[in-house]
Amino acid sequence: MKLNVGVPNSMHVAAMVQPWEYQLSGPDIIGLMKVADGLGFNKCMLGEHFLITEEHIELSGDYYFHTTVALGMIGGATKNLRLSSSVSILPLQSPFVHAKAWATLDHLSGGRAEALFGVGWLKEEFDIMGVPFEKRGRIADEYLAAIIELWTKDRPEFEGEFVSFKGIGTTPKPLQANKRVPIWLGGDAEPVLKRVAKFGDGWSPFRTPPEKFPECLDFIKSQKEYDGRPISMFFALEMLNVGAHHEILDDPRAPGTRDTQKIIDQIGWLKELGITETIVPLPPGITGPSEYIERLEWIASEIKPKI
Repeated sequence: MKLNVGVPNSMHVAAMVQPWEYQLSGPDIIGLMKVADGLGFNKCMLGEHFLITEEHIELSGDYYFHTTVALGMIGGATKNLRLSSSVSILPLQSPFVHAKAWATLDHLSGGRAEALFGVGWLKEEFDIMGVPFEKRGRIADEYLAAIIELWTKDRPEFEGEFVSFKGIGTTPKPLQANKRVPIWLGGDAEPVLKRVAKFGDGWSPFRTPPEKFPECLDFIKSQKEYDGRPISMFFALEMLNVGAHHEILDDPRAPGTRDTQKIIDQIGWLKELGITETIVPLPPGITGPSEYIERLEWIASEIKPKI
């Protein structure tokens, strides 16, 4: 099981953020990720929205970074920490922009980028940005195919409903295997699972009950477009506290604990369900950066060696 970290003060979702995070500056955030890097955590993760409409600000907040820009800053300050979105909203940016941003991040970080894409849920965000919400799934499928073409071909060509190109070149390419950044897909609907089967290296469920993870993974691997590649899975227990529109659900399994054995048991349970990466959730009551660092050090010394 690989242990990841969320980037503190990177989004103000009421069900997940803790009050101490609001005081962190940009350099503070970068400093905490340098600590996580030095302690051997696998990956840092942060979410993305371009705007939040007023009726959703109370639960969702309106504070979000642009994922690849923020990850680029973190990547420049760290050596081994992998750099992941959670999630980047795929239909809201051109596939040329996605392909260039992620290839640049991968190239400059020495091959540490991992793109976790989602199709989005906030219709008003799509409306204001001029992207048809009802077509977002079809757009996502086409954009993924176009991005892979742009990454992997010296002279990429593509003909689709939403994007077409030929007679072009675009470098640098990603540094990782097959000139691709690993592609993860986030979400729960059947089209998401089919998208994982066709394009994905990993799946990040959101509202799927954990007990159903194995059957969802079986469904992914049963699709005709699945080619036998390994499918990684990420899930953090704190996500059980977040509703579809960021409602606070108060799931008793979501809060972090200082009980070593309980955490080890929880991680073992997730592993049995097929999860390969997780975040150990913070307990309530963290008061500031120094206590957060102590928590990271405790996880690295007491949890990581035992899993």
